[in-house]
Amino acid sequence: MFSNLTLSSILVIVVVLLFSTALHEIMHGYVALKLGDDLAYSQGRLTLNPIKHIDPILTIAMPLFFMLAGMSPIFAAKPVPINPNRVSGHEDGMALIAIAGPLTNFFLAALAAVILRNVDLGGFLLEFMVRFLQINVGLFIFNLLPIPPIDGSRVLYAFAPPSVQRVMERIEGFGIFAVIIIISVLLPVIGPVLTNANQTVIRFLLGF
Repeated sequence: MFSNLTLSSILVIVVVLLFSTALHEIMHGYVALKLGDDLAYSQGRLTLNPIKHIDPILTIAMPLFFMLAGMSPIFAAKPVPINPNRVSGHEDGMALIAIAGPLTNFFLAALAAVILRNVDLGGFLLEFMVRFLQINVGLFIFNLLPIPPIDGSRVLYAFAPPSVQRVMERIEGFGIFAVIIIISVLLPVIGPVLTNANQTVIRFLLGF
């Protein structure tokens, strides 16, 4: 997906990533707002302005680290701030906020698939829509991983027993560095699983 890229391909990937990750975070904040927490809204995070969602470590340094290590890059935007004490539904509410981001990427990927299946595209438009589909499926799958603090872990947390929740809380204390370490160690196992999952979802959306 990221090999032998031309300058135009790189620009397409950057634009799609900025838009898709921004909308991902906006939906986290929007659902939080509907559930009683206006923190993200009050800090101006419910916007498509990419500058508001860029994090020096998550959006720039982390992808570079993985690429320099010879691995597929992992992209992430700056998480929107959430005040759990204001969220109605407590753990269930937090799970809804968490799943809103990945589901947004799935919806965007499904929209791209509908266009690819029904519109005769070519050249730049075809490449743009294919990249749009691939990237949003990738964001959807990656964010479902049950590794704290990834979105999937918050969904798992809502249904996990207290003993598992305590372990997850300890891991979440390390922030995104826990994700980098765990994925780096388990890459031989996680890598093929993510690749197969991405391909399966893409085939499903395209109707193959």
